[in-house]
Amino acid sequence: MPAIPNIYNTSLARSLSDLDGLRVLIVEDSWHVSSGLRRLLEGRGATVDGPVATTADAMRLVSESTPDVAIVDINLRDGELSYELIDWLQDRGIRIVVLTGYADVSLREGKVAVILQKPARDEVLIASLRESNRN
Repeated sequence: MPAIPNIYNTSLARSLSDLDGLRVLIVEDSWHVSSGLRRLLEGRGATVDGPVATTADAMRLVSESTPDVAIVDINLRDGELSYELIDWLQDRGIRIVVLTGYADVSLREGKVAVILQKPARDEVLIASLRESNRN
């Protein structure tokens, strides 16, 4: 699980606004991982949609408000895999960061922006999202 910054320190909170204006969808079935991601990203200034644990819920959220980037786990609730969701998000021009516990993920090159293995370091995840904020 990502480390959570102490956003109650006001000087730290002001310095952690490097994701301002970025809308991020979190698709993750683990409550601990998804809530940690939400706190981390909101602490860095991002607007977070979700977290959601299924493809259907992710598609519903995207239809309501299109994110700039989606953080997607491969294995979702009840054994559902997110490969079709990844295709669906890519067809809509949404940048995808895969965050997974699997060492080997079978995705075509160029399908996603980056594949990060859990537990990913906060700095690596934030850097991959910053790339979305520049585009």
